[in-house]
Amino acid sequence: MNYDAAKPLALCTGMVLVFAAMPAGAHHAFSAQYDSEQPVTLEGVVVKIDWLNPHAYFYIDVEDEETGEVSSWACELTSPVGLMRRGWTRNSMKIGDMVVVDGILARDGSALMNAQSVVLVSTGQKLFTRTPAEERLSSTGGDQQ
Repeated sequence: MNYDAAKPLALCTGMVLVFAAMPAGAHHAFSAQYDSEQPVTLEGVVVKIDWLNPHAYFYIDVEDEETGEVSSWACELTSPVGLMRRGWTRNSMKIGDMVVVDGILARDGSALMNAQSVVLVSTGQKLFTRTPAEERLSSTGGDQQ
């Protein structure tokens, strides 16, 4: 092998070894993160939207009616591709929209939920609802994908 061909081969081999040594991100089952025995309905203002894989998230500020205290909640959806297959676009929900979200609370008690339906308060339009297959998987402890 000549010297010029050895450099790219050594570089590629080194990159493969570096990536192989990195921990892989695990995709956990629905039941590992969420407790299907803890449904919740929240109404809040959309403050952030992350249209990312493997799951899209949106964040809402929810005001406690009794204390007036505002808490921020993360709401997990399915993947962006799954949302697009249901007719969503990046503009279906906007910062400042008031939404009602039905979902399942995180097991760890954090302000995180798996959104099962999302409704725009201004129009009553249902933006998102889980498919029957996703409902079956979440109730049996499988992954929502």
